[in-house]
Amino acid sequence: MHKLSIPHYLDGATRHLFFTGKGGVGKTSLACATAVALAGRGMRVLLVSTDPASNLDEVLGVKLGSRPTRIDAVPGLSAMNIDPEEAARQYREKMVAPYRGVLPDAAVASITEQLSGACTVEIAAFDEFSKLLGDPVATSGYDHVCLDTAPTGHTLRLLQLPAAWADFLANNAGGTSCLGPLSGLQAQRELYAATLKALADPSRTSLILVSRLERASLAEAERTRAELSSLGISNQIIALNGVFRPNGTADPVARALESRGQAALSSMPLGLGSLPRMEIPLLPFELIGFDALRALLNGRHPVPEASDAKADIQIDVDTAPSLAATVRQIAQSRRGVVMTMGKGGVGKTTLACAIAAELARLGHKVHLTTTDPAAHVDSAIGEGMSGLTVSRIDPGRETRAYQAEVMSTAGKGLDEQGRKLLEEELRSPCTEEIAVFRAFAQKVDDAKDGFVVLDTAPTGHTLLLLDATEAYHRQVLRNQGELPESVRQLLPRLRDPGYTKIFIVALPEATPIHEAAKLQGDLARAGIKPHAWVVNQSLTPLRLTDPVLRSKRRNEEKHIREIREQHASRVVLVPWMLQEPVGPEQLSLLIEVRADIQTVNS
Repeated sequence: MHKLSIPHYLDGATRHLFFTGKGGVGKTSLACATAVALAGRGMRVLLVSTDPASNLDEVLGVKLGSRPTRIDAVPGLSAMNIDPEEAARQYREKMVAPYRGVLPDAAVASITEQLSGACTVEIAAFDEFSKLLGDPVATSGYDHVCLDTAPTGHTLRLLQLPAAWADFLANNAGGTSCLGPLSGLQAQRELYAATLKALADPSRTSLILVSRLERASLAEAERTRAELSSLGISNQIIALNGVFRPNGTADPVARALESRGQAALSSMPLGLGSLPRMEIPLLPFELIGFDALRALLNGRHPVPEASDAKADIQIDVDTAPSLAATVRQIAQSRRGVVMTMGKGGVGKTTLACAIAAELARLGHKVHLTTTDPAAHVDSAIGEGMSGLTVSRIDPGRETRAYQAEVMSTAGKGLDEQGRKLLEEELRSPCTEEIAVFRAFAQKVDDAKDGFVVLDTAPTGHTLLLLDATEAYHRQVLRNQGELPESVRQLLPRLRDPGYTKIFIVALPEATPIHEAAKLQGDLARAGIKPHAWVVNQSLTPLRLTDPVLRSKRRNEEKHIREIREQHASRVVLVPWMLQEPVGPEQLSLLIEVRADIQTVNS
């Protein structure tokens, strides 16, 4: 590994710059800072988010749409969000319009219905993404295109789609799919092939793997590195964000933060160790606005003086219920679903593990599972506990089971040609989405007999699962003729506060909180009310002397007050821990706020 300086990183910038990694590691901040820095060098730059939960607007302080918007404060910079819903609407119109007045109305209605599923949203968004890489004309006015991608699982699906859809189009002889007439998709083959070529060309495309100095984040970055390499994408850089090296402080929290980071660095996976490495320090201010973004990469971010931190914040943490007290209250119902939801990287997996472990410690039957392909529930929970079982909804396994079931039911009475057509349709990439959704519904159904704790996927994917119900109904009815009871009961159960308890998890920072507030609004429209908000990894309950950490703690006050005053009636505050919360002992400590405060302050 060789260390890459910021100037060399910018000097070597390729035309396409992808920013990817585990949710919450700072992809958006680094993508924005890179775009601003390149524009400051006189380059014409397009900054794009492909994340359904994009927060470019907030970081830049500019309202963005699905077409490039010039950023007046940064000459040469334009930015846009790929809006999945708008892309899907345009995609449906493009696919259906040629058949109006040509085919019978019933046939047109059938095509429209086929294009109503969540998979259409995904492929439509990918269509827009492909133009940026595979169609030189679309970005001919720019020297660089910086792509702030979605959290890792979704990003990998986007990157794998060119190969998946190219294979599907090459081998499907039937002429129809869950995305409508294949004649419309065939026109995209050349674009998809060009996109794959651009992704794999190291002279045109760089992948910046953004990670925190944390074991789970680095493990996810290594998984991403390996999968991207297998796709032929070799020009990769590891960007370590939030590296903390205190300046001679005796602060135990500062020492623990540095120690945990160095331990993670020393055990970095070998694959990552072979990549060029860039380090970005932990900053005492929030990365909102252009001055902050410029400071991220220019190295000029002075540490505040200790005297600046005299007026520490005054939030009464004693009025906040502990997570343990909240879980004990839930335990009284003796069964039900507990879900952790929120923006990627806020600690949903760790908190789901802590809640599951506490319910099991209280003597209940508990099953912990995840729908997030980037989660690490098995490593976080540690050795097995009495009464607690752990599983993962594996997309590959669920897809194979779903395909077999459809073939044994809907395909049972078909002739050879009919079975061949059905098999082809079930090979489409969106079949996986349906299969995973069905498994999710079954886990919710299992909570009739005990507690099921669901560590859910990052917000955008989670909402796709929740919103997929009607589309899934249509798909199942077309292929199977009947609807599983678990799916039929899913939304009523999610809406029942006696059956389902949803914890919205956020960090005490602007972007995760505002994203969580949007999630809460979406849940409200679906008739689902969260049980509580959890503010995770907070410095507020801790005694600090390090000036950088005290500055960051002061920044938390306004965010915690916003949650209490605008978003939630029940707020749980979970502090940052001296030791990584892995295994039953540390999870037990995490769940009891006041015990953690005593440990830190002793």
